[in-house]
Amino acid sequence: MKILFLTDNFPPEVNAPASRTYDHAKEWISKGHDVTVITCAPNFPQGKVYPGYRNKLYQKEMMDGIKVIRVWSYITANKGFVKRTLDYISYSVTSFFAGLFQKADVIVATSPQFFTALSGRTLAFWKRLPWIMEVRDLWPESIKTVGAMNDNIFIRYFERQEMRCYRSAKKIVVVTDSFRKKLISRGVDENKISVVKNGVDRSLFMPEPKDGGIIAKLGLQGKKVIGYIGTHGMAHKLDFILQCAKKMDGKNDYHFLLIGSGAEKDNLLKLKDSLNLSNVTMLDPVPKSEVKRYISVLDVSLINLKKSDLFLTVIPSKIFENAAMEIPILMGVGGEAKDIIESYGAGLCFEPENEEDFMEKLYSLMSDSSLYEQCRQGCRKLAADFDRKVLADKMLAVIEGVWRK
Repeated sequence: MKILFLTDNFPPEVNAPASRTYDHAKEWISKGHDVTVITCAPNFPQGKVYPGYRNKLYQKEMMDGIKVIRVWSYITANKGFVKRTLDYISYSVTSFFAGLFQKADVIVATSPQFFTALSGRTLAFWKRLPWIMEVRDLWPESIKTVGAMNDNIFIRYFERQEMRCYRSAKKIVVVTDSFRKKLISRGVDENKISVVKNGVDRSLFMPEPKDGGIIAKLGLQGKKVIGYIGTHGMAHKLDFILQCAKKMDGKNDYHFLLIGSGAEKDNLLKLKDSLNLSNVTMLDPVPKSEVKRYISVLDVSLINLKKSDLFLTVIPSKIFENAAMEIPILMGVGGEAKDIIESYGAGLCFEPENEEDFMEKLYSLMSDSSLYEQCRQGCRKLAADFDRKVLADKMLAVIEGVWRK
């Protein structure tokens, strides 16, 4: 089977869509299938093309057996709604034209960039092929939730196009049970929706000793490190974390380590300076090969989102990598993600944007050695059940079902 996969994020980028697509594609190739990925020059999240790459009209490379085609796109940093939308639209157009010349049996297009799905839908029409829509985010609903754009004529147009995509796709793959329920409530045929959750490559992420070099470099000796590694966006409400850190500054040996970039990074750096925080270190993103070294120095992994009913439906992918390294999780997300953490006993959950609850749960996790060890064991069980290889096989079964019809 020849699988044509559209995604505007792919390694060496290190965000969740890039990692999921890469890990799945490797597994599908090991099963004897051909996989072609159409993506753009790696630039996320800072909007700068990575060293060794150029933003050319068309270029090819092989990556672990995956045929990777990179097309031109309008590149901008992950901030500013209009510029990011131009970025997404440009990729949608160039990926469509590149896809016209690729042999395929099935097309898969992944969100959260909704315009990728539009490209997949249009390609499927012109090539007379079945296509699968992978839904990683309920867009455009999510951009209204974080306040990036209010309801208007453009949002309503996008919502109509969203429903057209759901109707035309032969199958829809969502990453949470909540997404499935949400789509069914909007009239999408439940028989065409499959759930393939995020997971972790356990051959890459596993428990290891704290990296002494990083501890020394960052001056974290003797500190209990609470870490957040990921996008610093409007949805992640990291200003709340900095405000909590202020209340602890100078009162204990807790230290907050925030690594990443995003639309809110500059504002967060300004807030850190204005609060004069001595217990917070903020770093730029690190290469994927380095991520586990930084995770290793954490005592607690912090996962946080803005308080919103929409985020009751999401499962942050960073849960799984931290769990695989047996780092107990402190999570400010409700809904399905909270259910997973609590059912496995992999950490503690606090009410989003509730400072009192946040500090109470943090103190409990840090001060109770028995609880802390129980959470480490819960992380181990969680990671085993969300092994990326198992999940890749589950998604492959969906693709093969479409191909054989």
